Amino acid sequence: MKQAFVLGAGIGERLKPLTEQLPKPLVPVFHRPLITYAFDHLMAAGVSRLVVNTHHIPEAYAKAFPDQTYHGTPIQFRNESPVRLETAGGISNVRDLLGNEPFLVYNGDILTDLPLKPLLTEHRENGNLVTLILRSHGPSLHIAFDPRRGLVTDIRNKLGTGDEGKYLFTGIYACDPAIHDWITPGKVESVIPIFLNMIRAGAKLGAVVIDEGSWWDLGSRTAYLSAHSALNGMYGPAIDPAAHIEAGAVLRGINVIGAGAVIESGVQLEDSIVWPGGRVKVGADLKRCIVRSGITAVGSAEDVDF
Repeated sequence: MKQAFVLGAGIGERLKPLTEQLPKPLVPVFHRPLITYAFDHLMAAGVSRLVVNTHHIPEAYAKAFPDQTYHGTPIQFRNESPVRLETAGGISNVRDLLGNEPFLVYNGDILTDLPLKPLLTEHRENGNLVTLILRSHGPSLHIAFDPRRGLVTDIRNKLGTGDEGKYLFTGIYACDPAIHDWITPGKVESVIPIFLNMIRAGAKLGAVVIDEGSWWDLGSRTAYLSAHSALNGMYGPAIDPAAHIEAGAVLRGINVIGAGAVIESGVQLEDSIVWPGGRVKVGADLKRCIVRSGITAVGSAEDVDF
């Protein structure tokens, strides 16, 4: 599968004030935009063309990818304005860019290294209209799945099957171009009602359970901080070599400090994240705090975002 639609239009209400400066998929994770991990994951699986929808602070994408490429792979951006179209609406809105070829969909606010090959194999060999990647553990187990048939049978018991679901939907799935026939162009709509309609009609909504690797939904502040602690060392150094840590600063726990960030003398920093270009002022005492780019943090604070 050579193309992917990466959802980049998220507003990130639960991550405010972090998302007042950047769209959620551009929030830095280990010093670089979250969405670039999705790009790397997809490209490693053979994707050679990326389509991204935008809405909130779309100019930030132009700044992050000024030549509309990522490591030589072209990116086509499409802004949704004046309203965000949700997932199904977003897919329909880029139909002309995707053409009549199958494609992957990848939520722009997840961080994962799960293997994609089983998804591609399942989708191709079973002739599904859509194939989801599921996990058997996680925070939201709402997908009912029949492993014998390889088909999704319900979501949150919306179809009255009596099955509330035992699997997590990862936000990654493969689509046949015929999915466009199920979506109303221009309608603001999640993909979940589309999936439910497919099940009702007997269309093949398949799935594969992949529990290997790590999977994080970084849509909340708690998850954002937790992922940096749990994945420390997996995605490069926690402290960027281009960060400046002055003598006398005391760092405890796991602190992630970006390029150009300055931690002044006498600072006490514990389990905090300082974005590239952020600054923590002399004498500050921060615990589980996040300091954005271009912001100077002062004083004592716990669980505060600057």
